[in-house]
Amino acid sequence: MYRHKKQTGGSGQFGEVHLKVFPLQGEEFSFSNDVFGGAISNNYMAPIEKGIRNVMKEGVVAGFPVHNVGVSVFDGKEHPVDSKPIAFEIAGREAFKLAFKDANPVLYEPIMKVSVHMPEANMGDIMGDLNTRRARVQGMDTDRGKSTITAEVPLAEMMRYTTNLRSMTGGRGTFSMEFDHYDLVPTHLAQEIMDARQKELHEE
Repeated sequence: MYRHKKQTGGSGQFGEVHLKVFPLQGEEFSFSNDVFGGAISNNYMAPIEKGIRNVMKEGVVAGFPVHNVGVSVFDGKEHPVDSKPIAFEIAGREAFKLAFKDANPVLYEPIMKVSVHMPEANMGDIMGDLNTRRARVQGMDTDRGKSTITAEVPLAEMMRYTTNLRSMTGGRGTFSMEFDHYDLVPTHLAQEIMDARQKELHEE
């Protein structure tokens, strides 16, 4: 629940929104008006949704966009004079932030499908290096002295890989990668990312 109340000279601003959030599978966002008895007029629903969509783009946790969330607005209050669309936009935004933080949100990261090609002699070094990058090896193949390893690797772990591969193989290794799916960031890493982001925001 969030109540936005602002009183300045002349008419003020007032909007109160009660909402709940829940996870969605295979759907980016859903918004439903579940208010009974006219506690909030229908014409304030669009501003509430707008406030929520804006905060989803900016992110609630560490500034990363929010996906796969459903929102149900189930109650609220309005004022006959002071209620305005902007008041409900702010109340919707702030109520969403509060509910989202309490709902144990998780951080996802992009996982890439990576194919590494190298001389057979370098295979052990490459495999050892991939293991330090949280890789999940999917397959290995060797043909006429050339080896290929296919693996799923978090994108965050593939930064500067070109340079590392070159030095490990004396310039004879190559790799290609493409996006495969999103997966959960391990809890200890997620906390580090969030802490670093909060520090950045504080410094800004």
